[in-house]
Amino acid sequence: MDAVVIWAVLPPTLRILVRPVAAKEYWMAGRVRRYLATHEFNAVLIDRGVHDFHHNPVDVLAEAMGTRYSLIFFPEGQRGTDPEPREFRSGLYHLARRRPDVELIPVYLSNLERVMPRGSHLPVPLQSEVIFGPPLSCSTSEGKNEFLIRAREAVCTLRPR
Repeated sequence: MDAVVIWAVLPPTLRILVRPVAAKEYWMAGRVRRYLATHEFNAVLIDRGVHDFHHNPVDVLAEAMGTRYSLIFFPEGQRGTDPEPREFRSGLYHLARRRPDVELIPVYLSNLERVMPRGSHLPVPLQSEVIFGPPLSCSTSEGKNEFLIRAREAVCTLRPR
C-alpha cells in the first residue's frame, strides 16, 4: 500500500516514469495483484528468497531504472509499525554509489499504519499525508554507515510533530 500511495499522489505525467519496487512473492500471488503489478504499476519485482552471486537486487534496481525511470522503494526492507523508519539496509548505499547521477528523494508517509493496518484488506477512512523532502546524494568520501544514518534522518525529519 505504501508504494501505491506515493505513486498515486504523483502527477499522471510522472506516474508513467515511476516504478514501485515490491516483493515478487506478494505481487505474483494472485491474478489481481499480478495484473496491477505488471500492467498498472510497471513494478520492479524483487525475489527476496533468492540470495546468490548471480542475483543481486541492486543490479536489478539499476537495470530497471535505466536512463528513464525512477523507483519507489523502502530501504528498511520491510514494513514496520513504528512512526519512524527502521534502520536502513545497505542496498540504498550501493545503489547510490552505483548511480551517483540519480537524486534520492526522502518521503515520509504519515498515518498510513492506521489507514491500512497490517493484514487488513480495506483501508480505514482516515487522513494521511505524503511528505517529500529535498534530494540527497552520496558523496564519494562518505562511508556506508554514515550515509545510511544521514538518509534515515532525512526521512525522520519530515515526520510531523
